[in-house]
Amino acid sequence: MYRGQLTKWDNAKGFGFIKTSELKQDTFIHISALKHMSRKPKQGDFIHFDVEQHKGKSRATNARIEGVKANSPFKVSKTYKTRSGNKFIYAAAIIAIAAFTFQRLELGQSDQTPKLQFKPTPIPTSIAPTQHFSCDGRQHCSQMTSREEAEFFTRHCPDTKMDGDNDGIPCENDTRF
Repeated sequence: MYRGQLTKWDNAKGFGFIKTSELKQDTFIHISALKHMSRKPKQGDFIHFDVEQHKGKSRATNARIEGVKANSPFKVSKTYKTRSGNKFIYAAAIIAIAAFTFQRLELGQSDQTPKLQFKPTPIPTSIAPTQHFSCDGRQHCSQMTSREEAEFFTRHCPDTKMDGDNDGIPCENDTRF
């Protein structure tokens, strides 16, 4: 490890040069080599550093400013805490909005029953139901015992599949009725 004095430093650009008697030429140093220090370097500071070759020139690495406290590697800066806190809040808000939308649209349930376009059919006065029927899930003509039952199901029960041409007359092609 070398020890040299910071002879030039451009604070706006974040780099400078270190002069040491041990090396022939001045060594380039970038602020990223000192990112763990508690303050930025100043011209005249003594720097301890290692050297690596970068594009044919020597460059300081693993540098520290003599007499200046280094930040703990586990200490998180105040800026980072604020930014990561904001990211957490944004992520939580997005998740909450997505969950609310998902629940409202009921995307989690597979709804295989088609939505009805129910057209109420007027009840002819000539046909009066002689039996009391109830919607019990039957949908097809083959499940009906009479035309009156089929007409009741067509008028009052959802998801029936007995009026193929939507003319209000169920089970037209069923020869039993």
